[in-house]
Amino acid sequence: MAASCPLPVTPDLPTLRAKLQGLLQFLRDALSISNAHTVDFYTESVWEELVNLPPETVLAALRKSASETEALPSETRPLVEAEWEAGMTDFPKIFCETSQKLVSVEAFALAAKYYSVQNLGICTPFEQLLVALRGNQTQRIGENQKAVEFMNMKKSHEVQAMSELISSIADYYGIKQVIDLGSGKGYLSSFLSLKYGLKVYGIDSSNTNTHGAEERNRKLKKHWKLCHAQSRLDVNGLALKMAKERKVQNKVKNKADTEEVFNNSPTNQEKMPTSAILPDFSGSVISNIRNQMETLHSQPHQEENLCFENSFSLINLLPINAVEPTSSQQIPNRETSEANKERRKMTSKSSESNIYSPLTSFITADSELHDIIKDLEDCLMVGLHTCGDLAPNTLRIFTSNSEIKGVCSVGCCYHLLSEEFENQHKERTQEKWGFPMCHYLKEERWCCGRNARMSACLALERVAAGQGLPEKIIMNYYEKYKPRMNELEAFNMLKVVLAPCIETLILLDRLCYLKEQEDIAWSALVKLFDPVKSPRCYAVIALKKQQ
Repeated sequence: MAASCPLPVTPDLPTLRAKLQGLLQFLRDALSISNAHTVDFYTESVWEELVNLPPETVLAALRKSASETEALPSETRPLVEAEWEAGMTDFPKIFCETSQKLVSVEAFALAAKYYSVQNLGICTPFEQLLVALRGNQTQRIGENQKAVEFMNMKKSHEVQAMSELISSIADYYGIKQVIDLGSGKGYLSSFLSLKYGLKVYGIDSSNTNTHGAEERNRKLKKHWKLCHAQSRLDVNGLALKMAKERKVQNKVKNKADTEEVFNNSPTNQEKMPTSAILPDFSGSVISNIRNQMETLHSQPHQEENLCFENSFSLINLLPINAVEPTSSQQIPNRETSEANKERRKMTSKSSESNIYSPLTSFITADSELHDIIKDLEDCLMVGLHTCGDLAPNTLRIFTSNSEIKGVCSVGCCYHLLSEEFENQHKERTQEKWGFPMCHYLKEERWCCGRNARMSACLALERVAAGQGLPEKIIMNYYEKYKPRMNELEAFNMLKVVLAPCIETLILLDRLCYLKEQEDIAWSALVKLFDPVKSPRCYAVIALKKQQ
């Protein structure tokens, strides 16, 4: 277990409920905008029903608000946000009390900004959490890795950031097992296993994804071997360069100094630091590489073997059949080959804990993990962009299983969440719903609606195929409503401005649910990714009390 600092202070449950109350007050009137369907926009006269302003006025006000926010220096934004909070009680100025129509775009945009996750004051800084988890430990080597060839830049960014956090939590608890729900193609699971030496079970409901994950993991191990071969070439070249520079350096040295260095016994040389054997060539490339090697040797053995930058050491930790041989690589020395094989045999048993095992299973809130994972032990549960109800079910499984010591969940596809208080006239047998989770929203019997949840994740509604209209009819509609295109543009901008508030509501619901559990020691909402690279960037994290 890592020597750690106190975890960051997070908002308590009463504070979060107070913020929920304010958000609900705003959304009670604003939600009708999010729930309006674009398909019905003209036929149902949505603009006239919900907005009491010309579309040109709305467009101008929203563009002005966006430009003013972008122009604010980062150091002055907290002061502006404080002003927002002070003025968030006069809601009649946003909507008409009698017609409930939007009457003030400026106040609407201000409230929407305030109730977004980034401005509401409910997030814990990612770096602050990492520092607390690591304590006095030094930063990992090779932290900013290049994207793996078969990962796009978005996925590479997400996997590296999330795996860094997960490995820090695992070190914090002294845990080696991770369960990745909705593991999909296995990118996160493979990275956690190969870089950080964790035993990962990736569970996905799709058999196709499971087989695909196995194939990608095979390719990743093959990629590791290529890195290993290249790294050995680099090390050999480095040794030759160092030898040449050392020879030149020795010629200009004082004879007495030279004898002092080279007359030391082998035992003493082994005890000497690398800097005593390799002279300092200030400003040279060799010096920089030597410093990196010194840092490498100072790290724990496991860290050395599991870094991308030093992947040549990883090959000896993998089981014999973990890496497929390639015809282009031959081992010239048979004795060396046999020695390597024996060494890998010796380490094979210990390295079995550092593997990734893809499994196929449909996960619900009531899934019994012991039936899926036979060697279940103290572990972490994670999910990267878990779809729909899988995100809330991840949290429920975490709270109901004593073996799961921590959870890190990044949800997505809010439009696929099941809502307890939606379509209540229909007979339903479902007991556990995706939304709401916390007591407060259940007591309020709050319902967002599918269109609002759709706007929260900015997913495009799909039009049913096979009902295409004749081109003539389509063109007639286009010509008829073309003069009113600015209405649709302005209304869509209102929905986009409001979208972060819907996401805030869903994330606050999950965080409040965790705060309501007695055995959870710490829980928070963390902005894990760059929203430009990954729009669904917030992780719900919780840790149980340490034994």
